Amino acid sequence: MTFKSLTTILASTALVGIASPIFAQDKSGVNMDETATGVPGGVAQYDMAQGLYALGMTNKDPLLALTAAKLAAGVQMTDVVREGEQRAGEGVTAEDDVADAPADAAMMLASAREFAAGDETLLGLIEDVEAEGARGRIGGASRELSRLPAGAVDVWKIPFYGNSYAEIGVSGDGDAPLSVLVTDENGNRVSCPARVYDKFYCDFVPAWNGYFIVSVANNGRKRNSYYLLTN
Repeated sequence: MTFKSLTTILASTALVGIASPIFAQDKSGVNMDETATGVPGGVAQYDMAQGLYALGMTNKDPLLALTAAKLAAGVQMTDVVREGEQRAGEGVTAEDDVADAPADAAMMLASAREFAAGDETLLGLIEDVEAEGARGRIGGASRELSRLPAGAVDVWKIPFYGNSYAEIGVSGDGDAPLSVLVTDENGNRVSCPARVYDKFYCDFVPAWNGYFIVSVANNGRKRNSYYLLTN
């Protein structure tokens, strides 16, 4: 074998070795590893707080509102700006807005105090949660506030790492129903549990690094100011 032939073989082998990781990953189908799991974090906790608060408001239950406040206060949120666009709705007659943002821990505590109706034991528990403040907060949650007019749609483009646990949440202000759809960058729908009104939570593990499209549609006649949450 000549030196030139040996050089050609070695070069070809090197190219195959470099290229093989690129072709080793199959990016067909939905970008989702259905066998992988993860540990729910701040987005899941905040979603649980919103659900408890909604139930507490319905039943005027101070303990539910207080528990919701404690959970919400326990999540350290980072305000971010994401890539996205808002598409205006057509043929919708908007009504007057009520809320300007989703309920936060302070609002939940105020509701708990109102529902406690002077009960000293409950008021003491509320004061304990107020005094605790931000101690022991868990991190890992980011949010962006969007004020979505009646009939309009927000389309967000969110990157997630492959083989890493991903969380997406939507927490509305209660003024209008929202519908949420999550797809991968190829247009494949990611399986997410159905949720009611304007609360949404979905967790999954992407199979590879990629963008996910989150579409949030306002199906009501009032503006809904909601948080888009991710880990």
